[in-house]
Amino acid sequence: MKAIIFPPILSNRVSVGILVFRVFTGIAMMIHGIPKIQDPFSWMPPTAGVPALFQFLAAIAEFGGGVALVLGLVTPIACLGIIATMGTAIMMVHVPHGDAWIAKGKSFELAGCYLLAAVMLLFSGPGRFSLDACLFKLGVSGQRDKRPTLSAVQTVSN
Repeated sequence: MKAIIFPPILSNRVSVGILVFRVFTGIAMMIHGIPKIQDPFSWMPPTAGVPALFQFLAAIAEFGGGVALVLGLVTPIACLGIIATMGTAIMMVHVPHGDAWIAKGKSFELAGCYLLAAVMLLFSGPGRFSLDACLFKLGVSGQRDKRPTLSAVQTVSN
């Protein structure tokens, strides 16, 4: 089950690429979510008809998900929140308003990019250089690292 949630970690080189991509995407999501997190229960106009709870969840997914991506902490949960929020934005706001995929002015290009970035990070995992890898002691296989820790080595030598 853990291999599904945290896929195998590849080489250091790939993990550096994932780190750069994850941090960049996380910072962009935080900036995108700042206006929403400042007024999390009513950042949408009343005419939108979106309940305050869903507005709050979207604000948390965008800003909190961005923070989680920067840290590489609970990355799969952050990605799922971003995927749900951006998918909802595309299907309930942009498509019904006739927004183009890519256009000058109104488009769902940005929401689509955030959605695909979250999908990529969901499937690639957070990489070796993440708090997820440290906290869950993920090794190259994606499973718990079986190597002894320093405290275990000291206990054996005593």
